Amino acid sequence: MPAKRAVDAELTTLETLRDVSPEVAEPQLAKALSLRNNLIVSRAAAIALHHRLTSLTPNLVAAFSRFLENPAKSDPQCWAKNLIAKTLAGFEYQQPDLFLTGMRHIQLEPVWGGSADSAGTLRSTCALALVQCRELNNHRLLVYLTPLLADKELRVRVNVVRAIEQVGNDSAVLLLRLLAELPSGDPELLGACYSAVLALEGPSAIDWAARFLRKEDDSAAEAAMAIAQTHTPEAFQVLQSAFAKAHDPWFRNTLLAAIALTRQQEATAWLLELVASDDDEAAGAYEALCRSAPSQSTQERLKQLGRPCKPSHAQLERA
Repeated sequence: MPAKRAVDAELTTLETLRDVSPEVAEPQLAKALSLRNNLIVSRAAAIALHHRLTSLTPNLVAAFSRFLENPAKSDPQCWAKNLIAKTLAGFEYQQPDLFLTGMRHIQLEPVWGGSADSAGTLRSTCALALVQCRELNNHRLLVYLTPLLADKELRVRVNVVRAIEQVGNDSAVLLLRLLAELPSGDPELLGACYSAVLALEGPSAIDWAARFLRKEDDSAAEAAMAIAQTHTPEAFQVLQSAFAKAHDPWFRNTLLAAIALTRQQEATAWLLELVASDDDEAAGAYEALCRSAPSQSTQERLKQLGRPCKPSHAQLERA
């Protein structure tokens, strides 16, 4: 049987193990984890996680080490290492060395015109998993995580911010605040910082986050959404005040969307007043309400105003 067909057949056989008992699946998964094919091993790791077969932890650790040897050839695109790390994280594996190795792994693979690093997902997964290793205190965690804030991959930097949020102590908050203050061309990264600080400090940090609304750019939009996710009266008040001062039409609509997402009754009533006034802001308020999964009472009020929410494409497909 040609190699590709043999691999496909093995993958199909492995997939059937999802529907058997863990006891039946275990020996076959153990055998699969010892193979050299990274696709087979990645599938076996995923099914081990599905069955919560923590007894296979030694097999997973051994396979991870094996795919670090000549990694671009033995495990292109890090398929096996990604799923092994995800599975071990799901098992709450407590040995940090494996995750530290994954956090530091860079795997350059050939692409058109040069080479590209394929290990970004692995570094992200391992950074998030490291936080659950109980033998590491908060100081050591931050020492290990901080260098990845300079990672070339944006998704890695964003996930490291989320990992630092999980550390959750005062040092973590200060680090996140500092990162938010530094010049950055990555709104998504800044948004992760704003959200993390607000999650850790609560409404007391809203005034701090509100300072970033002044730019009326993509990073300001991230700040608005982060503030909205606190779902507090203070969030509505700050966003309403920012709306009164904003000049850019796009940003004003962004603020209306954020105000709707605060889920505050006062905010909903205010937006409904804008819709009823039928002035220049009515269209933006209407869109904000309809996109925020409005309550039945809000939908009824919009119907009374002659502006019922149109069903979304997803809703039409479900219908």
